Order: sequence, then C-alpha cells, then structure tokens
Amino acid sequence: MRASGRMLASVFEMLDRQDLIGMSTLQVNDLTEAFITDNLSARPASKGQYGFEYVMNCSINHVVCHGVPSSDEIICDGDIVNFDITLEKNGFIADSSKTYLVGNTSPAARRLVRVAREAMWKGIRQVRPGASLGDIGSAIERHAKRNGCSVVREFCGHGIGREMHEEPQILNFGRPGTGMKLREGMVFTIEPMLNQGSRKVSTNDDGWTVVTNDGKLSAQFEHTVAVTRTGVEVLTLRVEEEAMLEDRV
Repeated sequence: MRASGRMLASVFEMLDRQDLIGMSTLQVNDLTEAFITDNLSARPASKGQYGFEYVMNCSINHVVCHGVPSSDEIICDGDIVNFDITLEKNGFIADSSKTYLVGNTSPAARRLVRVAREAMWKGIRQVRPGASLGDIGSAIERHAKRNGCSVVREFCGHGIGREMHEEPQILNFGRPGTGMKLREGMVFTIEPMLNQGSRKVSTNDDGWTVVTNDGKLSAQFEHTVAVTRTGVEVLTLRVEEEAMLEDRV
C-alpha cells in the first residue's frame, strides 16, 4: 500500500506542473493514463471498474464527483477542478483526489477549496487506534459548518486494499465516540465533499456525474490513510503536504 500510495502521489505532482487552462478533461485523462502505465509501470485501477471507461474523474465547478472526461469539456481560467485518481501496483490500490484552482479564481472559490482541504486534514488527525469512525466524521462536519459550507452525505470514504471499495464506510459527518473503533493496520480513504450552498445533489443522465442542485461550487480532497500503532500514516501524501500533520488549521 505504501508503494502504491507513493506512486499515486507522484501522479498529482506531475499534474501540478501542467498548465490546465485550455486543456480538455479527456486530455488530462490521457496524460494521466500514460504517466501511470509508461512512467510508473502501474495500472489505473478506475479504468473498467463498474464499467467506467477512464482512469480518473474530472469534476469542474458545480460537479461534486464522478465527472466523466470529455474532449468537449475545456478547463477554463477561473475554474476549480477535482481530479480523483486510483492506482494499483502489485495487487494493492491507492485512491486520492485534489481540487485545483485554475488561473484567476474568485475569493469564494479559493475559500471553499481551502476549507475542503482543511476539513480532510481535520478528519485525518482523528485517526489513531481506539478512536471511532464518528470522531472522523464529526471533525469534518464541524469544520465545514463553522466555515459556512455544507457536507455532501451521499458519498463517503471507504476501506481499500486489494479492492477499490471495501468496508468500512467513512462518513463525513457523525458524532464523536460512535461507530467502529479503529485498529492498527486498517487502511481507508478520507474524502470530504463540501458545497458552497445546499448539500443536496443529483446525478446527471449519464449515470455518473453528480452535481449540486443549486449550481454552486463543490470541492473535494482525498487521501488513503493507514492506522498505525501510534496514530496515522498518510499513504498518498504529496511533497507539498509534508508539514500538514504537524500544522493546526
């Protein structure tokens, strides 16, 4: 899992170097697929999963999650876009996502993205043996509400390992001290989706793309984490985030 996580982190570091303005989401998908297969000799785990044809979800602005790459969808100056990517190496799968600020984004968009990133880290910092799943969800929800954002409830984190989606479900809301107790060796994702407005969402006719009902922006961040003897290890940690576990937000 560590090897898969390190490789997936390098995929995002590659995307960090791209000028996304003017690229189609399908171009980003194809660039990512080539990097995973050619540079990393790994497998994009999302391709073919549940009948999905692509290696990533590309979710722009009011798209909450599961956006489908398209040659007709162009990333523009001022957009926010989430790339959700999975990678399998030697039978083990890692899963991570990041919301990018593209060009000259609005202060409201930047604030939403910041709060979503902070909410994920609030959840991650709850992970330790003996903590509960409710501790994670409660920390995420409190931070979102404190900052005027809503938490999407229809989608959540999940156990992960040899399969992309395993038990347990990691909800982004809850009450402290409730739910399954965490044990050393557990591996799962934490992936809050925060909306500017209402938490209500709908799925488009393509059967994949989930959007906010009110058309307002949505942002998501995700990491794959492991419960260790003393706390938590972020398996998909990127270089830019190495100080985040010590920071307080």
